[in-house]
Amino acid sequence: MNKYELCVVLNAKLEDDQRSSEIEKIKGYVSRFGGSVEEPVEEWGKRKFAYTIDHMNEGYYYFIKFEGKNTTPGELENSVRIMENVVRFLIVKQEA
Repeated sequence: MNKYELCVVLNAKLEDDQRSSEIEKIKGYVSRFGGSVEEPVEEWGKRKFAYTIDHMNEGYYYFIKFEGKNTTPGELENSVRIMENVVRFLIVKQEA
């Protein structure tokens, strides 16, 4: 199992319960694709973007650390990519 970190930027117009629902959905995807999430999920809060993205100037940043197989990041990326409230995301493999 490899260690990964997922950075997710969610739409700033979402309410608290909607944001937590989206994060739970992402954590469910990690589990479905053979991974396990390391708690707690880091919430950086609302931050301004360096440039406008889809007519938005800010978003909520979350960092989710997880362990998974080699195929987990690719499958997770395919699922997160089509989520409506995800503005941007990035998955990186952590060093040993």
